[in-house]
Amino acid sequence: MQVNWRGVYPAVSTQFAEDFSVDHAENAKMLENLIQEGVHGIIVCGTVGENCSLSAEEKRAVMKNAVEVVNGRVPVISGVAETTTAQAVQYVKDAEQIGIDGLMVLPGMVYRSTEDEAIYHYQQVARGTNLPIMIYNNPVTYGVDVSIEGMQVLAKEENIVSVKEATEDTRRITELFREFGDRFVIFGGVDDIALESLMLGATGWISGLTNVFPKESVAIFNLAAEGRYEEAREIWRWFLPLLRLDTIPTLVQCIKLAEQLAGRGSERVRAPRLPLKGEQREYVERLYREAVENRPNV
Repeated sequence: MQVNWRGVYPAVSTQFAEDFSVDHAENAKMLENLIQEGVHGIIVCGTVGENCSLSAEEKRAVMKNAVEVVNGRVPVISGVAETTTAQAVQYVKDAEQIGIDGLMVLPGMVYRSTEDEAIYHYQQVARGTNLPIMIYNNPVTYGVDVSIEGMQVLAKEENIVSVKEATEDTRRITELFREFGDRFVIFGGVDDIALESLMLGATGWISGLTNVFPKESVAIFNLAAEGRYEEAREIWRWFLPLLRLDTIPTLVQCIKLAEQLAGRGSERVRAPRLPLKGEQREYVERLYREAVENRPNV
């Protein structure tokens, strides 16, 4: 299956109204702004999109709204973060009907899978749809690492075409290329090692902080793709303190607060998540303020 996914794909937040219902109008505005600022694709219903805090009906509505707003201008990929394999299979069938372009599949949520169980889950999901699938490999958060040997098994599934590599070990990117060549499209999935991932050959970057600074994120990608690493490093060194917010347990609250500070959304999150307060809030506000004061010209 041919996939030309490439570039910077923000994992977008889900905006909530004052009553904490999904605010589709604000989501549409956010998506339109990101596309106008040059992102290459969109990820909905990922971690930053609070997938596991949305009902089944809300997830379908978020996907439908995104497909309508984007209207084919860039690929729209949906996260798949269901509790059971059966629910994930139904989800991908529905996503295909809605018109989603591809899927970023997580292992089953709540239950911490073994590698064999995660592989089975991915296989069943892949066989439930014709859509292209990206495996989200994040052992730090989800407790299971799909190894090179595991990817050898998954390579037999024709529509598993991509890996979001989030082991935090950049050596894995080289190992994937050595073992599989161009069999998989490889995306960097950890914001604060994204430039290193691009330099090692990753062709895409899935990012949370791109929601706040899309132009700078796209500039880093474009410069790296052109081999202009010195220029990319200048922007990267400015961006790194904020990018580290994507790697902590409160990443959703941090990103949504930064969006609010930038006038790009609301910090509202659904419980059990709560808005940041105290020192942690002050820390994010300081990082954002310093970033704006020293913002590079791109």
